[in-house]
Amino acid sequence: MDPWLLVLTQFAVLAYSALGGVFLAFSDFIMRALARSPGGAEAMQSINREVFRIVFMALFLGMVPVSVLLAVGGWLAAPDPTRFVAAAALYVGGCFAVTAAGNVPLNDRLAGIDATTPEGRDWWATVYGPRWTRLNTARTIACIAAAAVLIGGLGS
Repeated sequence: MDPWLLVLTQFAVLAYSALGGVFLAFSDFIMRALARSPGGAEAMQSINREVFRIVFMALFLGMVPVSVLLAVGGWLAAPDPTRFVAAAALYVGGCFAVTAAGNVPLNDRLAGIDATTPEGRDWWATVYGPRWTRLNTARTIACIAAAAVLIGGLGS
């Protein structure tokens, strides 16, 4: 494997894994804890405001062009580009697109509700939490799968 492609692949494995770990924490225990907390919806509103900080968003958004570069680089420089294209598709389609089409609209709607009202609490418990967590679990799986696909090819 070309040295630049190897370095890019190693970086992508680490980044996909780190992002997948954040998503896994939310799906595994953070959302359950928030659902059981009286102020869970308000806490999630705060989390959704804080997520725009530079480190997470730079990694999350930055992995879109890195994934495209990885797919193109794999296509041009690897004897079998399948894993590079698959990893990019998993991240861009399974993580980024799911976020844009699913999680972000839910977060935007949550930002506009009064979570202290019975209606707000009901929407949080019956709509937001279950849907957001299912979508988040899909992001988790996509990130981990993208990393696994790349790891599987590092020896070749």
